[in-house]
Amino acid sequence: MKKIKFLVLVMSVILFTSGGVMAESYLSLKQQTIAQAASYSARGDMEGLKQALISGLNAGVTVNEFKEILVQVYAYCGFPRSLNALSVLMQVTEERNNKYEQGKLPSKVKGNSLKFGTKNQTELCGAPVKGKLFDFAPAIDEYLKAHLFGDIFARDNVDWQTRELATIAMLASRKGVEAQLNSHINIGKHNGLTDEQITEILKIASKTGAENVLFGFGRENTAYAKYFIGKSYLQPLNNEQVNIANVTFEPKCRNNWHIHHKSGQILMCVEGRGWYQEWGKTARELHPGDVVNIPPEVKHWHGAAKDSWFTHIAMSVPVEGASTEWLEQVSDEEYNKLP
Repeated sequence: MKKIKFLVLVMSVILFTSGGVMAESYLSLKQQTIAQAASYSARGDMEGLKQALISGLNAGVTVNEFKEILVQVYAYCGFPRSLNALSVLMQVTEERNNKYEQGKLPSKVKGNSLKFGTKNQTELCGAPVKGKLFDFAPAIDEYLKAHLFGDIFARDNVDWQTRELATIAMLASRKGVEAQLNSHINIGKHNGLTDEQITEILKIASKTGAENVLFGFGRENTAYAKYFIGKSYLQPLNNEQVNIANVTFEPKCRNNWHIHHKSGQILMCVEGRGWYQEWGKTARELHPGDVVNIPPEVKHWHGAAKDSWFTHIAMSVPVEGASTEWLEQVSDEEYNKLP
């Protein structure tokens, strides 16, 4: 039995790292799977969540630890996301006849939730939390203190660092919550998460979105790897009349400066955040819905932002004698000037 468990764990590591989470990691495998599960739950991706839960349970995350994380999802993403995620966890455990390690239950909390939660919030954040918003709407301040920090964060079978790791992954998977994400990044640091670990959490959260790009992730673009810094992934879509391909860049990945001779190219941005720059001009930030028209004979580069996966559709019309001239790399010095 021990040999079987060891083999399952080894396979879980191999599959998990080949699935896109960094093999050389600042997070433990348990932490990686918790970040993945939190992110997939926030996105409502139940198929991805199921695989993350299985990998995590095989790596030593207990059923009760995952229950805590998926219950916590409701505080940041709503009851529907939380209930659906818990249903997937229940399905996974039932498929294995509840043979995964259950883990310990939380201790019972005694006393006033508001008073206890205020103390917890202050310790978590490193200082009392105040502000005009809470003076304007005192009820939300009370709910945060009494319920989020007095009830949920008081459940001690998952430590605060792990809860913050999961919270960062959830918020990084949602749009329009940048202020809350930055706040929890600071709280995570206060509770022992390093800059490197937080960067990795953000990459994991970004990857869970990149996996669901419109036309599929494709295969690693090894044929052109020497012309890229970082990894890119290619999904050919059409080669009749118009050449069309889906290209996905991991964070910080960009191609070299290059020129399309005799035939230009059109980029249609579909996911994430990226950059396009022509020689001698200011770099242009790209978002889903942006279109870039690249004329022939123009020296340029394009790729992902530092903190985001990026996907675009590349289109070009085949022209006799057309070619691509690959030039120098986009240096770290010039790339790191971009926000």
